[in-house]
Amino acid sequence: MLTRARKEEKVAELREKIGRATCVYIADYRGLDVQTVNLLRRRVRQEGAGDYEYEVAKNRLLKRAVEGSSAEGVVEYFQGPTAVAFSYSDPAGLAKILDDFAKEHDAFEIKGGVLDGAPIGRNEIATLATLPSLDELRGRIVGLIQAPASKLARLLNEPAAQLARVARARADAG
Repeated sequence: MLTRARKEEKVAELREKIGRATCVYIADYRGLDVQTVNLLRRRVRQEGAGDYEYEVAKNRLLKRAVEGSSAEGVVEYFQGPTAVAFSYSDPAGLAKILDDFAKEHDAFEIKGGVLDGAPIGRNEIATLATLPSLDELRGRIVGLIQAPASKLARLLNEPAAQLARVARARADAG
């Protein structure tokens, strides 16, 4: 049993996490054993590299934590066993992890969440999960930027290479 002081501390901690997060996802983990939930926690921690968090919290504490915040629209999801996942950077990456886990484990249900202060439902989270992660997008952008530069470098080097081939052919013929 949590003491009143510990409850207030936990509410403040949840409020801080919700305020700092770019997105918050709420899920029902009813029917999963501890070992399976720990697998999800480990996966969220490893793939998030410190940018994602997953925790189970009491509904009353969650309701108090979202009071007066932009996440107040998700209070309806705080019923039954509730797990909360926070992303402090890339919302699509965490959505992909949770969506994949929900596909692998029927007992795990993503209820909804908050993205940049706006409530989102299960369908929007599934759509987010199909988007490329932030790292993938960065890689694509770098590739797009580098492609014209490498083509330009080859184009600029080509006349010199042609001149060298002509000189070599003359030397071989002469």
